[in-house]
Amino acid sequence: MVTTASPIRVGILVFDGVDELDVVGPHRVLSTWAARSALRPDVVLFSRDGLPVRSATGLDLVPSLDSNGTGTMHVLIHPGGPGARRLSRDRDHLAWLRRTRRGTALLAGLGTGSLALAAAGLLAGRATAVHPDARAALLGLEPSALLDVDSATLDDGDLLTCAGGVHGIDLALAVVERYEGAPMAATVRGTLTYDPGP
Repeated sequence: MVTTASPIRVGILVFDGVDELDVVGPHRVLSTWAARSALRPDVVLFSRDGLPVRSATGLDLVPSLDSNGTGTMHVLIHPGGPGARRLSRDRDHLAWLRRTRRGTALLAGLGTGSLALAAAGLLAGRATAVHPDARAALLGLEPSALLDVDSATLDDGDLLTCAGGVHGIDLALAVVERYEGAPMAATVRGTLTYDPGP
């Protein structure tokens, strides 16, 4: 558990072609936490330019900020989806990731969102979980990544990664536990009646 005197800011990046489950699952967990926490976490959706984006299946998402307006983020969540594969080839995006990472305590990659992290050089020598369909692509971008094929969600200190989809909920609960402990994570899980089973 981490203690902080300032509100915790969690930024969830959205972009055209994002996997909406990688966004709405973690957002629901984290906003539920924010409503119950004395730490006053601030959970924001943001896009590069602050404009609405369309998810991979056509869901329109409206961010509240652009990437310049997020300020310092304690946690940066990079979702996956077809758009994340495109971003892994976008030099401006990769440069932004490297700059932002320097001031961000906890970085999270969901599904193919980890491809952008790998392309930015942020997964070198790091233990990583990713969707099975993206394993070869991730190792192609960062051969030194330590790919864990047995874990759907992985905690490597200041880096959280998961296979994406419903595992984004587990990753978001890991963020809650990191900042406010297992009892709060259990409260959020119970509020959402989320029981992934064995």
